[in-house]
Amino acid sequence: MISFELNQQLRHIHLIGIGGISMSAIAEVLIKHGYRVSGSDIKDSNILEKLRKHGAEIFIGHRAENIQDPDLVVYTAAVKMDNCERQEAQRRGIHEIDRAEMLGLIMKKYKKAIAVAGSHGKTTTTALLSLVLEYANLDPTILVGGELNEIGGNIKIGESEHFITEACEYVESFLKFNPFIGIILNIDEDHLDYYRDIEHIKDAFRSFARLIPTEGYLVACKDDADVAEVYQDLSCQVITYGIKEPSDFTAKNIIFNENGFPSFQVTYKGEDLGTFQLSIPGVHNIYNALASIATSYILGITPTEIAQHISVYKGTRRRFDLLGEVNGAKVVDDYAHHPVEIKANLEAAKNYPHKEIWCVFQPHTYTRTRALLQEFSQSFQLADHVIITDIYAAREKDEGVVHSRQLADLIKENNHTDVRYIKDFEEIADLLYHNLQPQDLIITMGAGDVNRIGEMLINKK
Repeated sequence: MISFELNQQLRHIHLIGIGGISMSAIAEVLIKHGYRVSGSDIKDSNILEKLRKHGAEIFIGHRAENIQDPDLVVYTAAVKMDNCERQEAQRRGIHEIDRAEMLGLIMKKYKKAIAVAGSHGKTTTTALLSLVLEYANLDPTILVGGELNEIGGNIKIGESEHFITEACEYVESFLKFNPFIGIILNIDEDHLDYYRDIEHIKDAFRSFARLIPTEGYLVACKDDADVAEVYQDLSCQVITYGIKEPSDFTAKNIIFNENGFPSFQVTYKGEDLGTFQLSIPGVHNIYNALASIATSYILGITPTEIAQHISVYKGTRRRFDLLGEVNGAKVVDDYAHHPVEIKANLEAAKNYPHKEIWCVFQPHTYTRTRALLQEFSQSFQLADHVIITDIYAAREKDEGVVHSRQLADLIKENNHTDVRYIKDFEEIADLLYHNLQPQDLIITMGAGDVNRIGEMLINKK
């Protein structure tokens, strides 16, 4: 699929939208590999200042004159054909590729490139696996979609043949990757502004699995029936994991401690690998851990080392992220924006010390909210109180076909006794502040800016 190559004839690469979390990481890797890097973004940031210190030339604002004869231009999905820099590159005949293709080209430079795919859990699994490899002295290059304290951000440049990144299925961008090891965590209906249906989504994941070379590995969740369909008839080696179905790697004897963190015994083809303790809550994170354990084992890390290193991980920003306390109640924030993720986080919360659970949910995109409205309405049964705020538009426009009030009404119809729609964040923070009891648990959920509510609430102390 990829016809362009990163080679020594390339000297200067220009990135449009260089300030984004993924593009900035790509820029750092390119600088590390000896390329001259320039780039532009709408506004300045700490990320851009960091890139300047690494030697990148940064332009604030998009202008045609920013294209100073680069050999290659890279752009994000948000940068459309009418962008003045893209138009200037086309006028000059400069080759252009998108962010995903560039990431795929970078992966070709590493013999052990690992791509973590799935509808949910990519960031957590990538982070877990990254820490195991890092602490086992494999010195990987890491690109993770969240802030990981142990590496000081979302990227770490290593010196080895190991490379780890998330592989997003949106618009089939992961089909431009070149993994030696691919991981498929789960498959669900999502991104229905692009995909027709679940069969279309499965086809994309099937194509992703076929990118793995014969000598490579697919690590796949056997408990997910859709994933099990995808890994049939592959030329690469398939390693399965699960809790319910007989798998290569299996977790059993699961116990939750007083903090809601699970420990579990892992077997590999019937052989006992020992007990593993996590420092993050939820059954869904046992699955994420199993994927990381299986991949680490493939790479030759001993079970004892894996268990030691995996227990260190305490989460990334916006993944069951404990922000603080107010009036004796804990405030947690999570990126969950799909019905499956909401249920998983509320199930994790049930094992977390609490009196009552308050869930504040910000739906993400109109297309997702409309397509999965019924599923969303059935996702909050484990919360004692639910507050729905306005839909976060992201890349979309409001065409008036769906509203957060509809979701709140449907949740009420599902016999939920305390649910309300509130538009204003400050009003939500005030309501919580005056109604919380000691030992309550507040979870803000969504992929937009709903985390601001938790920050407002804590600042009221």
